[in-house]
Parts: sequence; structure tokens; C-alpha cells
Amino acid sequence: MQRIKAIISYDGTNFSGYQVQPNKRTVQGEFEKALAKMHKVDDWKVYGSGRTDAGVHGVGQTIHYDTPLSIPEERWPQALNSILPEDILVRHVTYVDSNFQARYDAVGKEYIYRVYTNKIKNVFDRHYKYHHPVKLSYNDMMAGAKLLEGKHDFTSFSSPKTTVKEKTRTLFSATIERDGDDWTFRYIGSGFLYQMVRIITGTLLDVGTGKLAPYRISEILEAKNRFEAGLTIPGNGLYLVRVFYKEKELQKAIEEARGKNN
Repeated sequence: MQRIKAIISYDGTNFSGYQVQPNKRTVQGEFEKALAKMHKVDDWKVYGSGRTDAGVHGVGQTIHYDTPLSIPEERWPQALNSILPEDILVRHVTYVDSNFQARYDAVGKEYIYRVYTNKIKNVFDRHYKYHHPVKLSYNDMMAGAKLLEGKHDFTSFSSPKTTVKEKTRTLFSATIERDGDDWTFRYIGSGFLYQMVRIITGTLLDVGTGKLAPYRISEILEAKNRFEAGLTIPGNGLYLVRVFYKEKELQKAIEEARGKNN
């Protein structure tokens, strides 16, 4: 058996999330069906770097699987893309060591959340940006975002439904970019809790509208109480951009993100 690492993209609009669920269409489910077809069996297991929720998009989700098939690395994307549905794309495939784990070997992840603030909703972007038609303060949101950086217990910014007990994570970088009515909230961290990015962004939007003062971010972190933070905004604006497996690549991404805000 040869272990394969694949980087995939998907439009999350018509999926009930990444992870396999009974009687629901999921990214993992569709990928496993494609591999099962290639291997001429009933099913074929795939392991991802983590889950994404319903409606959430993947730009650079990483998965791994094993195969006995002798297909050159460069031929795998074409072979899989020919049978995968159009809302999933294999971008890159490499052969890796048999002990590689897409989830446990990751040293960091990057997510973005896209917000559109024009008063008139863009019907063509409704699945890809969160429409929030209010005026936002860039400076206030950046002041709040900086308080989130570092190693913290993110209980206040995690869904109560999570089964994870240890909620300490390191947020290496939290930055915001603006292009007219388009806002991009970018987060690079050691890992992310269930709904963490959506709750953080919802809270920063409260800061941006003046509902919360920037300093309140620190108090919310200290409270370790989900009800202190803002709303869990929809999944349609959220994208898993990259999963990092090398510290050097992670540090480069952090420096680039910070550079855009200077």
C-alpha cells in the first residue's frame, strides 16, 4: 500500500459538511465513493485534516488515503477529477511516508471569512460571502483582533456542542483586509475549535459596529463563557485556506498576513 496526501478544494454550498453523515451528502462521502469506484470495491476510507461545517468551503483541505494502485503522482488529480462531482476538485497529490497523518501532523491552519457590507445584497455571492449591510470600523476591529492573538483558552469562542475538552489554542495571526465593501478576516492558528472562526468573526463585527468596545475581547476570553461572545455567523463566508505541515511554511504565511496589515 502507498499512502497519498491530496490537497482538495470544494464548494461547500450543497454539502452537509466535510465529514461522512448518514443519509447526507458530504465531501468525505463523495470522495470515498470516487475512490471506491477506482478500486472497484464498495467503499474506500479517506482521512481529512479536520471537519468543516455545512456550507463551509475548502480551498486547501488536506486528506490522506492508502492505495495499491500504481498511478504516477501527476496522474492522480486527473483520474479523480474525472469521476468526482463538479463541486470537488483535487488540486495536488503527492506520495508520502506510510506514517503521515493529515490531521495529527498538521502544525497550523489558515481560515478566512468573507463579509460584504453593501446595503444591496449581491445575489451571485450569497453562497460565498456573509451579507452584513452596516458600516464597520476597521481600526476598532483590528484592535480587538490583536487581543485574540497568542495562546488562550477559547471556550468563549467555541460552540457548547463541542466534545473537545481542551480548548486552549494559539492564534498566531488575526488580520483584516478591506476592498471597498468586501472584508476578509484572516486567521492563522495552531488549530481551531468547533465554530471558533464564525464566533470570533461575529464578535469582531460587533466591535466594528460599536456594539462592543475593542477591550471587551480580553474580558470575553477571560470569562470562558460562550454567551459572552457574539453570534455564530453563517458558514457560507468561511473558507479553509491552507493546512500547514512545515513550520517554515507556517511562519512565512504568518509574516505575509501581518505584512498586509502594515
